[in-house]
Amino acid sequence: MQKKITEMMRHMSLSNEHLAKVLEEERHVTVRLSEIVQSIPDEHPSFGGDSGLLENTQAMGQNIIAYLNSIADLQETIAAQLTFVIRELKEADGEE
Repeated sequence: MQKKITEMMRHMSLSNEHLAKVLEEERHVTVRLSEIVQSIPDEHPSFGGDSGLLENTQAMGQNIIAYLNSIADLQETIAAQLTFVIRELKEADGEE
């Protein structure tokens, strides 16, 4: 039983590592987007009128929301995995 738990923990560890890599890449995208936003001039910017400004703002908001959703998904995944591991460890303690 201990071998199965160890194997599951190893697989979950690898899964978490892959999720962390995905988040790291998304973080780089977010950092780059923030650099782009900071390069926008403070006075008299030209965004192509009101419609262009609204489109750019909407696109930026969608990117931020996607990033935050990915972080929330990671938290949910880790919580689900830890719940399973704790349940298995409690069962293993009860069998001994």
